Amino acid sequence: MEPRALSSALLQGSVAHRLLTAITQGQSVHNVSEHGVKPDCLVSPLQDQAVPPCSGVIWGNAACTGFGPFGEHAVNASWIAVQELEKLGLRDGVDLHVYEVPVEYQTVQRLIPALWKKHSPQLVVHVGVSGMATTVTLEKCGHNVGYKGLDNCRFCPGSQCCVEGGPECIDSIIDMDLVCRRVSALGLDVTVTISKDAGRYLCDFTYYTSLYQSCGRSAFVHVPPLGKPYSAEQLGRALQAIIEEMLDVLEHSEDKINCQHEH
Repeated sequence: MEPRALSSALLQGSVAHRLLTAITQGQSVHNVSEHGVKPDCLVSPLQDQAVPPCSGVIWGNAACTGFGPFGEHAVNASWIAVQELEKLGLRDGVDLHVYEVPVEYQTVQRLIPALWKKHSPQLVVHVGVSGMATTVTLEKCGHNVGYKGLDNCRFCPGSQCCVEGGPECIDSIIDMDLVCRRVSALGLDVTVTISKDAGRYLCDFTYYTSLYQSCGRSAFVHVPPLGKPYSAEQLGRALQAIIEEMLDVLEHSEDKINCQHEH
C-alpha cells in the first residue's frame, strides 16, 4: 500500500515530507517534530486503504517508534525511552531503526506505510506515553473506530476511524501474555502488564494502522511519564528486553509454521 500522493505545495517543508524523505533515504529520524505545522492539517485522511501482502519480511530487521510532545507531555517519555533503547541496541544480528512520530493523525497515515515499505521489518514496535500508567504495558490489539480527540493540528478524522470498512479490532500476532511472563521472569526493576485498550487516541490509531499494514506483525508498548516511577534508563532496558522476547516469540512461531508446511 503506497502512501497517498500529496501536492508538493502541501508537503514542501512539512513534518510529513521530511519524515518520508528520511525513510525513503534509509535514515532514522531524530527530533524532526515541529508541532503546529498547519499544511499537514489541510489534507483529508486516507480512506481507501486495502490490506497489503504480508510477504517480503526481512529477518533481523526491526523498527521502533516513539511520539513527540503533545498536551501536558512537553517531554514525551516514549521517545526518550526509544532513544535509550537505541543506545543499548538489540541482540547481535538485529538492525534497529528508530523514528519519532508527530502526534498527528494524517502524518501517521503516511508515515507508517512508508516505514513498512522501506524496511520490510520483522517487527515494528510503537511506544507511547500514558499519563495514567504506572507500569510498562503491552497492548494486545488496535481499534478502528472512536477517534474523537484532536491532535496537535487540532484535527481528527471526519469518519472517526482509521480505515473505513476495516475490521473493528486487529490483534497482534505476538502472544503478549507469553512475552509479559518471560520479561517478568527476567527480574528487571520494571513491572510489565497487559492491556486490550490502547486509548482511542494517536497511540491506538498508530497501532491499528500498523497492524493493518503488517497483517498483525506489530506491537505497542505504553510507558508511564518519566519518573512516575521509572527513569529513562529503566524504560530503555525494559524496551530492550520486551522487543528481544517479542522477536524470539515471532521466530519460534514462524519455525512452527514452516515445520508444518514441510510435513
